[in-house]
Amino acid sequence: MRVVSLLASGTEIVCALGAGDMLVGRSHECDNPDWVRSLPSCSSPAFDVSGSSREIDAEVRRRMHAGEPLYVIHTDLITALQPDVVIAQTHCEVCAVTPNDVQRDAACLDPRQMVALSAFSLDDISGSILAVAERLGLAERGRAVVAAERARLDAVRAATAHRPRPNVALLEWTDPLFVMGNWMPEVVLAAGGTPLLAHPGDYSSATTFECVRDADPDVVIVAPCGFPLERALAERHVLENYPGWRDLRAVRDGSVVIADGNRFFNRSGMTVSRTAEMVAEMLHGVCIGESSHGSWWRWLDRDAS
Repeated sequence: MRVVSLLASGTEIVCALGAGDMLVGRSHECDNPDWVRSLPSCSSPAFDVSGSSREIDAEVRRRMHAGEPLYVIHTDLITALQPDVVIAQTHCEVCAVTPNDVQRDAACLDPRQMVALSAFSLDDISGSILAVAERLGLAERGRAVVAAERARLDAVRAATAHRPRPNVALLEWTDPLFVMGNWMPEVVLAAGGTPLLAHPGDYSSATTFECVRDADPDVVIVAPCGFPLERALAERHVLENYPGWRDLRAVRDGSVVIADGNRFFNRSGMTVSRTAEMVAEMLHGVCIGESSHGSWWRWLDRDAS
């Protein structure tokens, strides 16, 4: 079977199922495991995404209002790759390629080739794994992968169950401010924290600095959607320019984290359990497996000093 995955989490799932050899094409965002970068890239952003968070947000809003695409699908390449299955997502028009993007630019593809994933919750992520496994004829393997991921999350819950639960604000965009939703409040709960300003299963939503200030979290985790760690760190001045930023409890205590949102916090694939382990390390100093501090996340002020 030949698979083109236009979704980073879809690519992770295919590889976790032991079916990486089925992949013949990927999206421009697929980067895990590292070897998938060698596959042909079948999509690209439709605009320059190297700007600031405010510039990116403004262009996304303009394009959505005008009905212009956010992604370019390389139709000829996909056709040449002759996939049996194309993986995309229906959850968010902004964060990754959707079936509508594919059908607009590659109308020659049979809709029956599409596997469209959507995840609001941890259970939905398990469902995505099972759906891809079923489509690839690997249902039993899919059930085993889901069981392993659930056991890994249970281990995080057990390691943090009897510890104090700090209040946590999760931010997935800096200008304007957006609060993480979907499965991430569940991840914070699993890691022994109490999520503020968001509820499990809700879409990520815009907020104001006033709301963050009024919530006054013990810990702030900033993991901008699509930004690796160094790119996220480059936006620290945006946070510091909010009036009253230095008055936040988390800032005074040195408890602001900048993290790799692209690989971990915004991706509904095989990194979710690792994200829970990372949050447990942030909140409680509990290392489940190898420490990720310094490689995938940093304290904004403590590490800088």
